[in-house]
Amino acid sequence: MQSAIISYALTLALLMPLFGYLCDRYGTQRVFVVSMALFIFGSLLCAAAPSLSMLVFGRVVQGMGGAMLMPVPRLVIMRAYPKDRLLPVMNYVVTPALLGPVLGPLVGGYLVDYASWHWIFLINVPIGLAGLWMTLKLMPNFRATDTQHVHLDYAGFLLFSGGAAGLTLFVETILHPASRLFGIICAVAGGICLYLYWQYARRAPDAIYAPNLWKVRTYRLGISGSIISRLGMNAVPFLLPLLLQVAFGYDAVLSGWMLAPIAVAAMIGKSLVAPLMKSFGYRKVLVYNTRIIGTLIALLALPNAHTPLWMLLPLLFIMGLCNSIQFTAMNTLTLADLRDWQAGSGNSLMAVNQQLGISFGIALGALLLNGFHNSGLADGNLHRAFQYTFIIIGMITFTSGWVFAHLHQRDGENLVHR
Repeated sequence: MQSAIISYALTLALLMPLFGYLCDRYGTQRVFVVSMALFIFGSLLCAAAPSLSMLVFGRVVQGMGGAMLMPVPRLVIMRAYPKDRLLPVMNYVVTPALLGPVLGPLVGGYLVDYASWHWIFLINVPIGLAGLWMTLKLMPNFRATDTQHVHLDYAGFLLFSGGAAGLTLFVETILHPASRLFGIICAVAGGICLYLYWQYARRAPDAIYAPNLWKVRTYRLGISGSIISRLGMNAVPFLLPLLLQVAFGYDAVLSGWMLAPIAVAAMIGKSLVAPLMKSFGYRKVLVYNTRIIGTLIALLALPNAHTPLWMLLPLLFIMGLCNSIQFTAMNTLTLADLRDWQAGSGNSLMAVNQQLGISFGIALGALLLNGFHNSGLADGNLHRAFQYTFIIIGMITFTSGWVFAHLHQRDGENLVHR
């Protein structure tokens, strides 16, 4: 089944860099409609798959569609709204990104327990068809004004996609001893591809990701800080249910429900984002909020098998509030100072960064847990291995506040509607 997971993640990594070119060439609505149709078709193929090879093929088709589903709506919003309206609008757009990793495993568990595994994929069909109808009815078709001069940078695409694919294969295979050497080779090859791309892009006038993106300070700091923050934020939904099931002995359904306070708080936290930005500014909010999240993650090392579950609820609720603020702040700040001609490629690179953040966060949590459990540090005590893992991940998340400390106090003011 690992191949079904890898095939989807690999397809995302390979095709996400095409996003900017496709939207400029064909328009946002057309790209999103085709992507949605591919995702629905891939879901049907997965549900009807009679063998593992057909399931993998269905996942590849899903990935072809899924690669564009996240960045296209964000680009539409960037081009449809002025900068001072971007914060409140994006505040609600990032909600699925917050709720998905939390509610997805819970809903999936219920579907498998009370229906069948096919419904994990079939549930995408009615939701996708509704989204397809709304897209055709409501979404504008933004595209470049001069499409004849929009060309695909083939060399840059191959180098960058090769690098992203190598890193994706690394995080998906490094956890398995039989494929660990292959994963290391993929990481080295991916790193070489990204280095070659960087050297190439410095000389290519129409590179798929122009180096001048990194000259935009808020973009550079937003990308750098968010990849570190996401390591911890994406590891928690993976590690917490595992702690409750494997170390504390709770069943899967109850363990999944323990993520619900994070989801509820994430929705409530939406109302706090704009007032906080107006009162304190992006720099202070991101620096202190990141440190709070890191501290909360480390505090997950305190509960034990005898701790009543209700005592975890306040901590998880506060974490959900902070996560909601963090995602919105990072996403909007990263895009704050991009010009219109940079929006496509900048948004695409941001989507790749987010996808790698999810993969690396889960992989880091699993690697640390496995390493501590098998080493002498935890003495074979699984709970102690979880404790050390939460502390290290919390410390890593805490340090990302140092990146955001390099922001200027007035950064992001163009996003705040006064």
